[in-house]
This record gives sequence, structure tokens and C-alpha cells, in this order.
Amino acid sequence: MSINIVPPNKNIELHLSDGRVLEGPRGASVGEFLQTVKDDFSAPIVAAIINNEIHELSYLIEMEARCTPVTMDSADGARIYRRSLVFLLEMAFMDLFPNGKLTIDHSLSSGGFYCQVTERGALAQDELDALKLHMQKLVEENHPYERKEVPAQVAIEYFKMRGYDDKVRLFAYRQKDYVTLYSLNGQMDYMHGYMVPSTGYLRWFDLNLINGGFTIQFPRRHAPTDLEPMGDYPKLINTFRQYGDWLESLNIDNVGALNDAVLSGRADEILLVSEALHELNVADIALQIAQKNSRIILIAGPSSSGKTTTSRRLAIQLLARGISPYPLELDNYFIDRDKTPLGEDGKPDFENLEALDLPRLAEDLEKILAGEKVQLPRYNFKSGKSEAGDIIQLKDGQPLILEGIHGMNPRLISDRWSGAAFRVYVSALTQLNLDRHNRVSTTDTRLIRRMVRDARERGYSAAQTISRWESVRRGEKRHIFPYQENADVMFNSALVYELSVLRPFAEPLLRQVQYRAPEYIEARRLLAFLEWFLPLDASLVPANSIVREFLGGSGLKDFKIWRG
Repeated sequence: MSINIVPPNKNIELHLSDGRVLEGPRGASVGEFLQTVKDDFSAPIVAAIINNEIHELSYLIEMEARCTPVTMDSADGARIYRRSLVFLLEMAFMDLFPNGKLTIDHSLSSGGFYCQVTERGALAQDELDALKLHMQKLVEENHPYERKEVPAQVAIEYFKMRGYDDKVRLFAYRQKDYVTLYSLNGQMDYMHGYMVPSTGYLRWFDLNLINGGFTIQFPRRHAPTDLEPMGDYPKLINTFRQYGDWLESLNIDNVGALNDAVLSGRADEILLVSEALHELNVADIALQIAQKNSRIILIAGPSSSGKTTTSRRLAIQLLARGISPYPLELDNYFIDRDKTPLGEDGKPDFENLEALDLPRLAEDLEKILAGEKVQLPRYNFKSGKSEAGDIIQLKDGQPLILEGIHGMNPRLISDRWSGAAFRVYVSALTQLNLDRHNRVSTTDTRLIRRMVRDARERGYSAAQTISRWESVRRGEKRHIFPYQENADVMFNSALVYELSVLRPFAEPLLRQVQYRAPEYIEARRLLAFLEWFLPLDASLVPANSIVREFLGGSGLKDFKIWRG
């Protein structure tokens, strides 16, 4: 019997998700395959999903595969662009200011990161202009980002030589025996996640001086090749700085330092001091409310920010000062479901301010604060109808607490009572980053919180929570973030230790996401992120902690602010 050996076909096919088929030479990069169709998509292509796994455009196609381009107007595409832009900024900064230390601190809702410079003076305007020009020059020259895998110990020695102690600490807990580094013109760094192939992709950015540092601005997803006007965020930045200063006082300003502290037996100290800081801040907010004799307390924040626990802890602090607030639930002011405005998906948009009966709310507030008896509405979520609720009458000087996503929106309450309101914005404004150049997204922290709570309280899988998250984020960007600076005070609900505690609960949920599920890529990304955190025993978390709102076992779950 003779066997004929057939040489492999030199050309292979790449099947796009829209049904088109691209043919090209075996071993060509996916970026080369997509070159002919790159102008057919809604935004620039920065990566690709090959057989349900995300890859950089430099990934070589060796066999027939399914492909979905990743564009800048997608969540993954936006992250890749921003991460690559930060690397460009860092490399350009090192070229011009080799004795300075650049830190990427936190995000701004108009599309940017706040950056700080230490170990030299803050950048002056002419220095920032020079930095921007140098970055633009590197973009025009289209330098490649070279990716290389090196043994973890080699990476540790390299960063030790460069004086990057934060990365040295981080890699000490690396679970894999290698590290992926990127280089530009001979300078290397670690970036947690995928990158664009070269600097030429990074055409849209700007640098602006702000509050003692500067911002690097990038496009938002809905306008991937435009820059929005940069807002002013003095309260937000001040809140971040306070938390950052506190982390430095604990000597825990990155994940490697947190892991060192856990391993050295300082877990109890970290938890107790973190919770004490929260209680101190809540007590200070209660004092401000008492001093201003505020009649209305508005509490707002994005999903899984810990609003419920914060409002109850605030109520306890007010009670300790002899002030007994009444909780007015905004959800009971929903209009009938058949009148609710529709969202882009054609379904009722309960996050729209117009989904609330604002005239009824204004009328009730007038009567309640005048000391009259008022019959409140009660929204029946099963029937989608408004029904008659409790009849209440406040005592003289008794304030109202209104908690909901629209609390910072000036249209929620009338101008007459605006001056009597005290606004508290709550969010997990974490500043504990992997290292100076790899920030921990506040969105990721909240998603992991929500995932753990959804599984425990609603029986949702991680895939179900992830699938709903994009819609939740759209609502936040539209109804919450634009008004956050209206707050009288911002409460940072992040806890330095929380991801170490949440990891053992989140990981099993993420591992259950099926390979072919649309949420698989996001689950893989979150698993890779959580690997950096040493786990902590949840039994250490006190009953009144914000983390308990998500883990379960909260001592405040059945707490009633007012019993009538």
C-alpha cells in the first residue's frame, strides 16, 4: 500500500463573523489578513478574537479559523488602546525626564487618566508640551511594540536594576514562570494585557495640566476617534489623593505591597485600619450634615458601589447625634410601566430620570418637609403599577434620606429645596494599583463585587452578570458620572483588602463560564487579574463592612433607619 503525502495548502481561510471569508498565506499575521477590510468597520481595529480567544494583531494564523475584529468602540478594544497609549506616554516620559517617576493614578469620566510626577518637580506647561510633541513624533515614526516572554526571575532582575520596586514586589507573586514584556526603542516594561502592534495606531490623545498633575486624554468608546472636552474634577481628584496618602501611610500603595503585608501576618491590621478609615469618613459626613442642618440627604453612586451599607452606616452615625432620618425610597416613585420611556433596546428604561414621577415627588417633598401627613406611593414591580403606600408624618427637623442613581442630578428635587440638600456620592474609587503603570479599574472592582452578590442572592451565573454589565455601564455613563461633581462630599467605598477577600468567591464563578460563551473572554481577563492577589479569609471581615453587602453576613441587612 502506498501513502501519498499531500503538502499543506500554502493559503488558508479566515472566516469573519459577518460571513465574509479572507484568504491569505499560512503564517501571516491576523493584522495582515484584516488589512483589506479594515475600513469596513465602525472604528479602527486594534486586536482580533480568533476561535473565541482574544489575540493581538501580530498573532500568526497557521490554520483555518473564525475571526471577529476587535475595534476601539468595544470594551476590549478601548482597554487595548488606552493601555498602549499609557506605554507610549511612559516611554516618552523616560526619554525626556529620566530622573522623574511617573504614576498613572485613576480614570476621569470624560476619557482620561490622571497622572502624577514625583522625584522631581511637577511638569510645567512647556515641559508637558515637549512631552506631547515627543509622543506625536513617536506615533508618526510608527515604532513597533516588541513583545517578548522572559523568565519571571529575569524580569525581576531587570526591574530591580531599573529601581522599579513595585514591579519587583508584584512579580514575586507571579504564578506563571514567565512574564510578557513589551519594548519600545530598547526600553521595556510590563503591561497587564494586550497591546496594539505599533505606535502608529495611537493618533488620538492629548495632555493637559490639572490639579498638580496632568491628564492623558483618550477617545471614549462612543466616539473612538474624537476627544471630548476635558472636564474639571477637583472633588474627585481630592478624594483620590486622600486615599492615596492614606495608602502610603500604611506602606501599601500597590498589590505587591498588599501581598507582602498579608504574607507577613498583617491581615488583621489592614482590615481593622481600613474599616476604621471608613467609619471615620462616615462619621465626618454625619457631622457635616448635622452642622448644616440638612433636611434632605441624597446618596447616589454607580452599581455595586456600596450605597446601601453606606446609607445605613450614615444613619447610625446620625442617630448617635440625635438625628433620626427617614428613608424615602425613590423606586416607589416609578411611573406605571406602560408609560416608562424605552431604551435603545426597546425595553423599559428604569434608569432614565423620566421613569420617576417627578411632579408627585416634588409635591410629596413639599408636604413632608412642611410636617404634613402624606400618603406615599408604592411601586408594585410585579404588576408594574403605582399603588397606595404608607402614610407618614415627620417630626420637626427630621431629615429625609433619598438613595438612588439620580441623587446628584439637579432635576431630582426642586430649586426650593436644593439648598437644604446634602449630596453624598459613593463609589469604589480605588487607588491600589498593580504597579505605577498598571491601574486597577474601579469598574472591575464593582463588577467582581456584583458577580459575587448576584450569585449568592439571585442565583445568577458569572456569565449572566457579565452579559448585563454593559447595559449597567451605559446607564451609569448617562445618568450618574456627568453629575458626580455636584456632590457635597465623595465617599470612597473601596477597601484596600477587598479583592483578596473576594477572589476565592469570584474565581469559581468565573471558571464556570463556558469556552464558547460570549462572556468567556471577559471571564478569562478577570481571572488573570485576580491571580495577582493573595487570598484572604472572609471570616476576618466585620459584620458592618461594605464588603459584607456582597459577601453576605452583613449585620446591617435588616437594619431599619426609622420605625415610625
